[in-house]
Amino acid sequence: MRVVIAEDNALLREGMVLLLTSAGHEVVAVADNGPQVLPTLLEHRPDAAVLDVRMPPGFRDEGLRAGLAARKEVPGLPVLVLSQYVEETYAAELLGGGASGVGYLLKDRVGRVDEFLDALERVASGGTALDPEVVGELLAQRRDDPLESLTPREHEVLRLMAEGRDNATIAATLVVSERAVSKHIGNVFAKLGLPPSDSGHRRVLAVLAYLNKGVES
Repeated sequence: MRVVIAEDNALLREGMVLLLTSAGHEVVAVADNGPQVLPTLLEHRPDAAVLDVRMPPGFRDEGLRAGLAARKEVPGLPVLVLSQYVEETYAAELLGGGASGVGYLLKDRVGRVDEFLDALERVASGGTALDPEVVGELLAQRRDDPLESLTPREHEVLRLMAEGRDNATIAATLVVSERAVSKHIGNVFAKLGLPPSDSGHRRVLAVLAYLNKGVES
């Protein structure tokens, strides 16, 4: 996998370069400030980009903006955004368009090597990867009737779906059968007024699109 990394913290940046290289991936370029990110992404058109949200010179949302701009120029460009904290507005903006190949992780997750690499590979393959804490914040924004109607188990299933987990993984995590997971998913879609889909990717985006309405409002 060819990867571009945009991160101003030199230690973290070089750590990710070493981590990805050791895992057999190729880091084709790095950027350490906001203005570098978009030109770098457009020049190399990587298989995936790992972008810090806040970068010099303003330390606001330079990395995210560059990633969104690059996706307009290169539709479907896989982008995994890293953030120090859960920032619901940024998560909503990245995910609200219902696009494929996007992820939002807290930087602490990079230290959990297997989780980070799994998330990057899912994003690169067109899937969705959300940090569990980000999912929790998005879910917390919706306290209206549809979510309140979910059972505790359905809420667990919804959370795992939003993290990008497939049925088999959900079943293993909750120690239930895949048939039970399918039934819970059907109930979740029915209660949230969302059409069921055979695609795990599309179903996650549908759930996120619904949840993001609460963030945007």
